[in-house]
Amino acid sequence: QVQLVESGGGLVQAGGSLRLSCAASGRTFGAYAMGWFRQAPGKEREFVAAISWSGSNTYYADSVKGRFTISRDSAKNTVYLQMNSLKPEDTAVYYCAADRNPPLTISVVTTRGEYDYWGQGTQVTVSS
Repeated sequence: QVQLVESGGGLVQAGGSLRLSCAASGRTFGAYAMGWFRQAPGKEREFVAAISWSGSNTYYADSVKGRFTISRDSAKNTVYLQMNSLKPEDTAVYYCAADRNPPLTISVVTTRGEYDYWGQGTQVTVSS
């Protein structure tokens, strides 16, 4: 079992920045591909960003490409999402997720159903 706890959400003005953290505990963190998803009120949970087990590969949704950066620190069992140039449409609950069986160490996982573990979410609100 892996437990994921997100933090770092809050209220920010448009154009501002936030850094989300996802602390993992339980089994070996380095063996998991990780991702961030978000869910706005009345909408489906959508993919935001993913990072491979090795940390060498990342992938982003078009809507956040160039503004968000995902990274991981395996020594700290933590994955991060740096969010810059935030827009009101980025307002959502952000969830961290872990995939325990990625195909390869370099695989990034973008499909919600492939993830095995989820955090409780952290609210991000961007005011205009």
